[in-house]
Amino acid sequence: MTLNPHLISLATSSEELPTSVEEENLSPEERRVADRKLKKIRRKEEKKKRREEGKNEAEQSKTSSAQTQALEYLTCWSEKREQWKFQKTRQVWLLQHMYDSTKVSDAHFKVLLSYLEGIQGVARETTVQKAEALVRCGEGSEEAEGGATDYQKKAHRAREVVQILS
Repeated sequence: MTLNPHLISLATSSEELPTSVEEENLSPEERRVADRKLKKIRRKEEKKKRREEGKNEAEQSKTSSAQTQALEYLTCWSEKREQWKFQKTRQVWLLQHMYDSTKVSDAHFKVLLSYLEGIQGVARETTVQKAEALVRCGEGSEEAEGGATDYQKKAHRAREVVQILS
């Protein structure tokens, strides 16, 4: 027994799958088989959607988890120095995201500036280079636009970093 090609094309090509088979020229057994196949296709589509949604949620929670841990690391450095322990991954996250005001709030950024005073080695040199590059690019964008854009906020933060580290 074969499934009607029209039903297969409907089931595989359309976003919304039919709920049941309603063709008059099918026998009851053929309808039952066709209904089961359509149901199986619908379940596969639903499973695929759930899997994709799960990946997105996992990525978001992973990002927010890293952010939370890095900010807790910074807070521990400022408030409980005797319990604080250096963690390179947290420092790297902070250095990569310190110009983004949505990830590092202004209050945390002030603490981060104090933290940066003690930064050493290649991390210090790289941070200065990136900050100077951001300042140079930010100056060009200030002349083009009058408003305070996100990029200008990053440039302002970069200026503060350069002042601290130079």
